[in-house]
Amino acid sequence: MSDSFGLALNLVLHFDAALWQVVALSLRVSGLACLIGALVGLWLGTWLAVARFPGHAVVVWLLNTLLALPSVVVGLLVYLLLSRAGPLGRLGILFTPTAMVIAQSVLVVPLMAALTRRLVLDALEDGGDQLRSLGAGPMQTGALLLLHQRLGVLTIVLTAFGRAIAEVGAVMVVGGNIAGVTRVMTTSIALETSKGDLPLALALGLLLLGVVALVNLLIAAMPGRTALRGAAWA
Repeated sequence: MSDSFGLALNLVLHFDAALWQVVALSLRVSGLACLIGALVGLWLGTWLAVARFPGHAVVVWLLNTLLALPSVVVGLLVYLLLSRAGPLGRLGILFTPTAMVIAQSVLVVPLMAALTRRLVLDALEDGGDQLRSLGAGPMQTGALLLLHQRLGVLTIVLTAFGRAIAEVGAVMVVGGNIAGVTRVMTTSIALETSKGDLPLALALGLLLLGVVALVNLLIAAMPGRTALRGAAWA
């Protein structure tokens, strides 16, 4: 065991090319997925916080239910869409990083939308009446409050990034774990462990743990009251 840890540290410290290629792809895929997820999730969460329509409670319940959606199910759904027999099969992007980005985007959108909705609802209690009195419409009010809660938005994005980069099921299904093409940290750890290459698996595990720890450190460093409830509207 100690020999494996020593070899793993050697791979990390000597910047093994294959190792860091996997890390770079993982960061790129999860980063793009969070960017796309933010464009959809922030809008959806804001809309659900300010809109009122028949079935609103059902939509919120469905959103909260999707938070527990297993990543392998997301991967399966995206696979069915992108496979040759699927409606988007003609794009030919299955088993590519693009498919992995799509799968992770679908995975993080419910999380980002649910957290954004809660953030906007809390902010509405502090500054909603003032903005409405100035003539702002529902979505405009929500968007302005969300802009004011920048630390809260950053916390949501970081939380989604941590969720995306640590998942394995969806990217395994739609990416195929192809060496040099779609192999990311989580899928590589699973593969190298099954092959018995413990040093490489441990090296990837240490780097993945470091990324997740850094994300959680950044979240913990956020001013708690501002990130979760928001400062009073001034």
